Amino acid sequence: MSVNNIDQVLAQMRVIKAQAMGNPELTDPGAESVSFSSMLKQTIDSVNRTQLQASEMKQAFELGDKEVNLAEVMVAVQKSDISFEAMVQVRNKLIDAYKEVMNMPI
Repeated sequence: MSVNNIDQVLAQMRVIKAQAMGNPELTDPGAESVSFSSMLKQTIDSVNRTQLQASEMKQAFELGDKEVNLAEVMVAVQKSDISFEAMVQVRNKLIDAYKEVMNMPI
């Protein structure tokens, strides 16, 4: 997940909190509206790109490309692993929230 996506999520959460607390002056009317599904898709695409880049770098290093060094490969692989783990944790939280909503009495 990129820093820009995290900043967007935090800004959106602040706006929702301000609206819920009845402080419309704290909301940002000029902020662009981003749907949750599009933000989720962008994040998944970003994780996928990170994994593809790491995979390409590993393959280039294994084939003996002189322009790719081991440190860059290891950093790319770690970024890929961390972004995937973050995405899995978000998925788990979403599933937990869904289960909680579905178990609410009507």
